[in-house]
Amino acid sequence: MKINEIRQIFLDFFEEKGHKVVPSAPMVIKNDPTLMFTNAGMNQFKDYFLGYNEAKDKRVANTQKCLRVSGKHNDLEEVGVDTYHHTMFEMLGNWSFGDYFKEEAIDWAWELLTKVYKLDIDRIYITVFEGDAEDKLDRDDESIEIWKKYVDPNRIILANKKDNFWEMGDTGPCGPCSEIHVDIRHQSERDKIDGKSLVNADHPQVIEIWNLVFMQFNRKANRELERLPATHVDTGMGLERLAMVIQGKQSNYDSNLFQSLIQHLEKQSNKAYGKDEKTDIALRVIADHVRAISFSIADGQLPSNNKAGYVIRRILRRAVRYGYQTLDFKEPFIWELSGVLAEEMGGAFPELIQQKELIGKVIKEEEISFFRTLAIGITRIDELMNQLRKDGISEIPGEHVFRLSDTFGFPVDLTELIARENGFTIDHEGAKQAKQIAIKIAQDATKIESDDWVILRPDETENFIGYDFSEATVKIIKHRKVVQNNKSFYQLVLDKTPFYAEGGGQVGDAGVLVSETEKVEIFDTKRENNLVVHLTNKLPLSPFDEFKGMINTEKRRLSEANHSATHLLHHELRKILGTHVEQKGSLVNENYLRFDFSHFSKVSEEELEEIENLVNQSIEENISLVERRAVSMDTAKELGAMALFGEKYGDKVRVIQFGPSVELCGGTHVKSTGDIRLFKITSEGSVAAGVRRIEAITSSTAMAYFKSHAAQFERINSLLKKPVDVVKAVEELNERNAQLTKEIEGLKREQVKQLKSEILSQVKQINDVNFISVILDLDAGSIKDLCFQLKSEVNQLFAVIGGKFDGKATLSIIIDEDLAKAKDFHAGNLVREASKLIQGGGGGQPFFATAGGKDSSGLTAAIEKVKQLSGL
Repeated sequence: MKINEIRQIFLDFFEEKGHKVVPSAPMVIKNDPTLMFTNAGMNQFKDYFLGYNEAKDKRVANTQKCLRVSGKHNDLEEVGVDTYHHTMFEMLGNWSFGDYFKEEAIDWAWELLTKVYKLDIDRIYITVFEGDAEDKLDRDDESIEIWKKYVDPNRIILANKKDNFWEMGDTGPCGPCSEIHVDIRHQSERDKIDGKSLVNADHPQVIEIWNLVFMQFNRKANRELERLPATHVDTGMGLERLAMVIQGKQSNYDSNLFQSLIQHLEKQSNKAYGKDEKTDIALRVIADHVRAISFSIADGQLPSNNKAGYVIRRILRRAVRYGYQTLDFKEPFIWELSGVLAEEMGGAFPELIQQKELIGKVIKEEEISFFRTLAIGITRIDELMNQLRKDGISEIPGEHVFRLSDTFGFPVDLTELIARENGFTIDHEGAKQAKQIAIKIAQDATKIESDDWVILRPDETENFIGYDFSEATVKIIKHRKVVQNNKSFYQLVLDKTPFYAEGGGQVGDAGVLVSETEKVEIFDTKRENNLVVHLTNKLPLSPFDEFKGMINTEKRRLSEANHSATHLLHHELRKILGTHVEQKGSLVNENYLRFDFSHFSKVSEEELEEIENLVNQSIEENISLVERRAVSMDTAKELGAMALFGEKYGDKVRVIQFGPSVELCGGTHVKSTGDIRLFKITSEGSVAAGVRRIEAITSSTAMAYFKSHAAQFERINSLLKKPVDVVKAVEELNERNAQLTKEIEGLKREQVKQLKSEILSQVKQINDVNFISVILDLDAGSIKDLCFQLKSEVNQLFAVIGGKFDGKATLSIIIDEDLAKAKDFHAGNLVREASKLIQGGGGGQPFFATAGGKDSSGLTAAIEKVKQLSGL
C-alpha cells in the first residue's frame, strides 16, 4: 500500500464517520505572532479550542503540512541522523469540537488501524495519562476502560504528564492524551526484550504513531487549570511513520515516497544507499529537507535572512552542505530533486505542480549562492589558521567555529576535518557555548510573556465594524499585560471596533480611545487567535467606562490608497507580463506599497512605464469599489477572484472589485479609484530567483514626490542659466566633464611616471628584500596604479607608500607574492595594525592591502610600524 493510498484511506474513513474533510492550512503561518510555521494539525483550529470562534462543522478531518525544527526530538541537526524524525511531515488528524469524545475517538482509531490498515494487534501498545498530584489531576480511568475492550490490560501503560498530557503552549487548552505505539522490530529482537519496556524510550523501532488528545482544561498564566466549557478531541498521526509500519519497513526513509527521492540522488551522486552510514545520513537529510523547502516556497515563503525565511535558508543550506561534503556535489542539485517531489506529492498537494518552475528556480539560485558562500568560508578558515599559526595557537577557538557554522553554513565536523588536515584542533565546548548564547539572544528577542486575560464583560463578544465606520462608542471586554523585548504594554479587546488589525499585508490602525475623563493612545492593532487586540502603553484608569474609539483617519486613508493601488498594480502586471504573475508577498502602509510577484526576468523600463500608465488610467476613470462580503469561495471564483497560494480562506470570503480587478481581500480600500489620486513606481528589483519586487507611492506622497522633483528640475535649470533644452545642456555638460576627467587622468599618469623614476632610485636592499617607503601628495587610485607598476619592475619588492590627498591619509602596501609566501608576510594584517597610527583602518590580501585615515601626520610613524612588524 503506497503512501498516497494510505492518506486517501484515512480521509475516506473519517468522511464516512461524518467528518468534513478540509484542506491543509498553509505550512507557513501569517498574522500569528506566536507561530512562524504550522507545527501540528490543530493549529488552524486554535480559535475553536480557545472559544473565539464556533466551529461550523463539529467533526473535521484532514492531512496537514507541518514543520518542526526545534523542541523535543526536533533539533534540526538531528534530522536524518535517525530514521524516523523529520522537518516537514504530514499529520493525519480527526477533530471533534464539542461533539464526540473519548469513546468514539478510541473506537475509530482502533477500527482504522486494525480492521482497515490491518496492523498486527500483538505489536500495539497504548499509553494513558497516570495523573498528576501537582495539577490535582486523576488518572485517566475512562480511557483505560475503553481501551480494555480491545487491548490486554498488560499492554496499557501509564505515563506521566511529560509524555501524556498535551498542552498547546504555556497557556491555553490542554488535556490528557492516549498514544498508540507500535513495535516493528524483528521477531528475534522481540523475543529477547519485551516491547512494553521500550515504549517512550526513544527506540527507533518502538514508536508512537497516533496521539489522541482529549482537551478538557485551559491552562492559565498562573499555571492553574480550569475546565473548558466544552470538551474536544484532537488527534494526530504522522503519515510517514504510518507508511513505514504498513509497508513493513524499519525506517521512514525506506517507504516509497522517500525511496523515490533517495533513488534519484543515488543516480545523481553515484553513491549507494545502505552501504555507508555517512552516505545514508546525507541522503536522508536531503530527501527530508527538499520537502520542507519546496512546500515553504509554494506557500509563499522565500529563503531570506529573517524569521521564517531564515529557517528555510538554514534547512536548504544544511541539505546543500551534506551534498557538498559527503556526496561530492559541487554544483546545484536539489532544484532537480524538487521536480521528483512534485511528481510524488503533486496529486495531494497541487501547489507543487502549479509552482514547480518557481520552486526549482528559487532553490537553484539559493544553491548557487551557497556554493559561493562555502568557497568564501574555506578562504576564511585558511586565513584564520594562518593567523593562529603565527600566534603560536594550534586550536581554533569555539567562537570562530560557531561563526563559521552560523554565517557560512559550515558544520562543525567539516571545520574539524579541515583543521585536522592542517594540524589544528577545534574547541568543541567553546563552540557549544557560543551556540547557546546565540540561541538565548534569539529567544529573548522573540519571547512574549502574557498575563491571563482580565475579563470585564464575560458575556460580550467583539465585532469589527471598520469597513463602515472610523469611530464608534465602545466598551472594553477584557485586557491583559504583555512583555516583549523587555518592554511592557497592554492588549485590549473591545465589544466592537473600527480599528483594522494588521493582516493581508496591510498595517494595523492606530488611534485613540476617549472617555469623559481620559484619553488612551492605541499605537497598533493586531490579530491574535482571531481576536482583534488593540495595543496601548497604558491601561485606562476606568476600564469599565464607555469610550469613543477613533482611528487615525489620515493613516487609514493613505493605507487604503496604497492597498487599492496594489490591486490595480497586480491586475496590470498580469495583463502586461502574463498570467504567470502571482502575488508572493505585499506590504501596505501609509507611506508606500511593496508588491512581490512571480516573474523570471527584469521588468523593462518600457513595461514599467506601461504598467504605471495603466494604473493611473484606472485612477483617472474613478472606478467605484464593488465590495461583496461573506460570499462562498465558489461564487468568488465565478466572479474571477484568484485564491493565493499560502493563504488560508474560510468558508465565506470577501471580494474586492475595481472594474476588471477582482481579488479576495480582507483589507480596507478606497471608495473609488479616484481617491488614490496618483500612482508612481519608485523601484523594481529581484527578491529571489523568479520573484520580483515593485515599490510604489500614491496620493499625497506621490504628489510630494513630483513636487520635489519639479523643484530640483527648476534648480538645475537655474544653475544651467535656463537653457532652451535642459536635457541637451546636461548632456553637453557631461561630455565636457568626461573630457576634462580624461585630461586629468592623463596628467596623473604622467605624474606617476615621473614619480616612479624618482622612487626606483630610492630602493633599499634589506635582507634580500627590495624595500621602498615614501610619502606622496597623491590620491589613492594613483598610488594603487603606482604600486602595481613598481611591482612589475622590481623583483622581491616590499613597498609601503603613504598618501596625502584632500586632507586625508592613505597607506598602501604591496609585496611580491613569492616573497610574501617565503617570509610569511601578510600585507592585510600589517596595514590593519599600522593604520591605527593615522586614525583609520583597512585590510586586504597577503600581497596587497590599503588603509585610510584622518591623520596624515601619522604616516611616518605608520611606515615605521610596518618595518618593525615585518622585521625590515
